[in-house]
Amino acid sequence: MKLTIIAATGGIGRQILEQATAAGHDVTAVVRDPRRLPSTTARVLTVDLDKDTAALANAVAGADAVLSGLGARTRADEGIATRGTRAIVDAMRSTGTSRLVVVSAAPIGTVPSPEIPHPPKHDAGDGFFMRHVFGRIPKVLFKAHYADLAAMEDVVRGSGLDWTIARPPKLTDKPLTGDYRTAIDQNVRGGWSISRADVADLMLRVLDRPETVGHVVGAAS
Repeated sequence: MKLTIIAATGGIGRQILEQATAAGHDVTAVVRDPRRLPSTTARVLTVDLDKDTAALANAVAGADAVLSGLGARTRADEGIATRGTRAIVDAMRSTGTSRLVVVSAAPIGTVPSPEIPHPPKHDAGDGFFMRHVFGRIPKVLFKAHYADLAAMEDVVRGSGLDWTIARPPKLTDKPLTGDYRTAIDQNVRGGWSISRADVADLMLRVLDRPETVGHVVGAAS
């Protein structure tokens, strides 16, 4: 399969890159700083998503799927998920590439966005403690980050593409297991964490699951 991986130097993007190349896929890695990328057999393209429209279109043209690990690493990156995803969607539309998989976060279904200003108060998959105790803390600590991801999801849902959104809870650097739970259009009940490697595995697996097109997939260990 011909894949384009956006933000391939990030925590999840790097895992997607390693797993996709190991599986023998034809991979194009889109990065902002190639010096942060480990040795790889993938085709590497340096692209500034905010500026390099033609380069981004070239990166996604002819791909069977585009997988994005975009997300802010620091406060200076706030807004990158929305801006970058909008650029990705525009590039895919212009080249006729249709399959898009992006990563978001478990709390986002209850975070207001421009298109959904009054979301549900609770996610259908969350249990009592996540709804009333633990779920509130991250929303305060990561308010700007979550607002960016919520707006990014608006862009994806309105794209007209064949999209899937992965929503993991707390991310860890534990190794790939392939042993995790998933739920369609809701969070995983009792799901507290998942490794970045397993999120990458999920994002690759949904490419062979057409029933996930147009849906959110919750995942947790």
